[in-house]
Parts: sequence; C-alpha cells; structure tokens
Amino acid sequence: MTTVVHQPRVAWDGARAFVSAAGSAHSDDFAAKVLNRLGSAAYGDFADTRHRLLTALVQTGGDRHASDIETGKWRVRLEDLLRSRPELIETVRDLTAVAREL
Repeated sequence: MTTVVHQPRVAWDGARAFVSAAGSAHSDDFAAKVLNRLGSAAYGDFADTRHRLLTALVQTGGDRHASDIETGKWRVRLEDLLRSRPELIETVRDLTAVAREL
C-alpha cells in the first residue's frame, strides 16, 4: 500500500509548530533537536526566528504580526526542504509532534 504525503500540509503544520516552539520556554531543547535532525542551517534559522519573536514581543507587547510572518517563512523553508529532500518528511513530522508537546 502506498501512502500519499501532501508536502505543503506537512510544511504548514511544521511551520506553525516550529514558530510556537521558538516562542516557548523550551526553545533551547527544541533547537538542539533541530540541529541534530535538520542541520546547522535550520538551527540558525530557528535561532533567528526566536530572536525576531522576542524582539517583537518587547516592541509590541505580543502583536501576532511577527509570529504570522515567521510562520510564513518557515512554511516556505520546510516546503523547499521537503521538495529537495523528500526523505526528511518523517523527520519534519517527528519534529512537528515534539514542538506541539512543548
């Protein structure tokens, strides 16, 4: 039996979870998982996202605008990643599940 994976949906779910994790108190733990599973480029992107979210929190008091922008960026990143490296679909799914539990 063949399972069809809708990569854009996996990317969207992952993006929302990753951004949520970046804004959580457990972001360092999740960042280590991103580094181990997706590499240093994704780790750097995650650190940049956390920095932008925290900066926006200080500047606006919690405006969702920054979070929405970061989610959009992550959706594109993850979709591009899954197109070029489809073997990482389960890795992204696993990380999404971990991020949702934070």
